[in-house]
Amino acid sequence: MSFKFLTAAEAASIVKNGYIVGISGFTPAGSPKATTAEIAKIAEEEHAKGNPYQISILSGASTGDSCDGVLTRAKALKYRAPYTTNSDFRKAVNNGEIAYNDIHLSQMAQEIRFGFFGNVDVAIVEACDVTADGKIYLTAAGGITPTICAKADKIIVELNSAHSKNMIGMHDVYQPLDPPYRREIPIYKASDRVGTTYVQVDPKKIVGVVEVNMPDEARGFTAPDPITEQIGVNVANFLASDMKRGIIPSTFLPLQSGVGNIANAVLGALGRDKTIPNFEMYTEVIQDSVIDLMKEGRIKFGSTCSLSVTNECLDEIYANMDFYRDKLVLRPSEISNNPEVVRRLGVISMNTAIEADIYGNINSTHIAGTKMMNGLGGSGDFTRNAYISIYSCPSTAKNGAISSIVPMVSHADHSEHSVNILITEQGIADLRGKSPAERARTIIENCAHPDYKNILWDYLKIATKGQTSHSMRGALAMHATLLETGDMKNINWADYVK
Repeated sequence: MSFKFLTAAEAASIVKNGYIVGISGFTPAGSPKATTAEIAKIAEEEHAKGNPYQISILSGASTGDSCDGVLTRAKALKYRAPYTTNSDFRKAVNNGEIAYNDIHLSQMAQEIRFGFFGNVDVAIVEACDVTADGKIYLTAAGGITPTICAKADKIIVELNSAHSKNMIGMHDVYQPLDPPYRREIPIYKASDRVGTTYVQVDPKKIVGVVEVNMPDEARGFTAPDPITEQIGVNVANFLASDMKRGIIPSTFLPLQSGVGNIANAVLGALGRDKTIPNFEMYTEVIQDSVIDLMKEGRIKFGSTCSLSVTNECLDEIYANMDFYRDKLVLRPSEISNNPEVVRRLGVISMNTAIEADIYGNINSTHIAGTKMMNGLGGSGDFTRNAYISIYSCPSTAKNGAISSIVPMVSHADHSEHSVNILITEQGIADLRGKSPAERARTIIENCAHPDYKNILWDYLKIATKGQTSHSMRGALAMHATLLETGDMKNINWADYVK
């Protein structure tokens, strides 16, 4: 079968007002870039005529500015799930302009198959190759592409020559059966392959192919600073100590790492700590730091959903595929983040928090409890099922005006029941086996900044005693003080005592 080649504008014209659109990719890696930008132009033209035009976007995770950004600025988004990092989108969500649904990433594909979001009208998929019999070879990410292709009425393929066809063979495309017929996912080590190297679709559903040459909108991260460096050292020291005690096997366990500067600092510290053996990763996102450690031999294998690396790093991977082909595999997000596999492999999860409370509850999504930052991402998929779950963050923010350790988190994403270890640059709080009162003492003593230790001890003095001691009037008082005065240190607990 031969496909119809379209311009991006022609492809965009297929997407009508009110459509539900599935998007490939996971982070900006692997996301379509040309068709979505043209959809934004259509929205602007229709709005100028006084006509309605908005669509819903379902993706694996975040996309690039040429999707989330341009569609937000064109006011073309009605609904969006499950995750984003775009600043314009964030402002629109917090202003109530877009309905945003923050979902565990491992659940997204299944919920689409079950019809939770309605019918998928169009899937827009980036590929490095597509064959006449409907084999779509993906680029730098897996995401939810198998599911959106299966469920969509129509498929638009962006054939992106910026991605080398050397990528062919890197993917492991596996979609589990749906309940009640699901069987175990037969992944028993990070390097196992259980699927195909392509997404198979009915070629009749491919309504057009758009030829583009557009690199990923890669995100760089700033170099580690003394605080993030110390957090990384603390994480490495903790893992080395647990291995020495025999809690972690001497062969080590696969690691999952979040995205950002702290994650890079942690991986850097792990790479330098020679008491930790060469290790594997079973994670959702791989960044430049992982590739660097792979070249050094410190990381033996990386299973991921996305190569969320800089374009320079991606080009280096493509140019040296003989080296990387047996060291990397890209999976759909419901497999890379699958709770069954995470628990079976004994993955150690390492994620970051916006704030943590004295009992170990974690807020990883909201500023002051109301303003969305990015979303939950896959942190919950790994945290709840990890062999050891670790959260880290600097002890303060905004030049010390904010304590990241608070009496009660302003928004709870991960409960105390799922969090084993809390780490800041101040130290390590091992919460395993501890009661709430013991956790509170451990977190305040080891993780809180010296400027806030006595403030948090004083909070416990006014708290109503119980299994989990709290003052209902004062639990969020540090947040209220910040909003009123600009500095949490201005708290006066006397105002919250009856």
